Amino acid sequence: MKRKHVPLKGVFIGIILVILVFLLVRCVFDTSEQEALEVVDEFYRYEQKGDFAQSWQLFHSSMKQRFSKGHYIQDRAHVFMNHFGVETFTYTIGEPEKLEEWKISKDQPALTNVYKFLVTQTYKGKYGNFDIQQEVFVVQEKEKWKIMWDYNH
Repeated sequence: MKRKHVPLKGVFIGIILVILVFLLVRCVFDTSEQEALEVVDEFYRYEQKGDFAQSWQLFHSSMKQRFSKGHYIQDRAHVFMNHFGVETFTYTIGEPEKLEEWKISKDQPALTNVYKFLVTQTYKGKYGNFDIQQEVFVVQEKEKWKIMWDYNH
């Protein structure tokens, strides 16, 4: 009985192709995750500087419907800066969690391809030091990653 020889060159090319496909798929997912992380970081850098007009621009359209730009700018400055007696804060962004599906609230349609980050803001103000933790969701809207908050009760 004769054994067939598998050409070594063909096996080598097959292995290389499998590795390339794996790296390509991984690169695409890592890029999405990295872009989502970057928009969260950008949002909180603007918030740190008190540039609430720029951070508002990074909201998903569903968030922009919840409060106008002017209302957001006024509220954020009033509550966080005036009431807390702070000029800025530091923040940390936790590891991303990929969600296949998520809703901003129970009465809204489900969104797909969502990243969830736990953000911790640390304030040092006239009432002492304190942290605020908030889950931040990032979804694509018109090919750009946008910020959303959770309104489920």
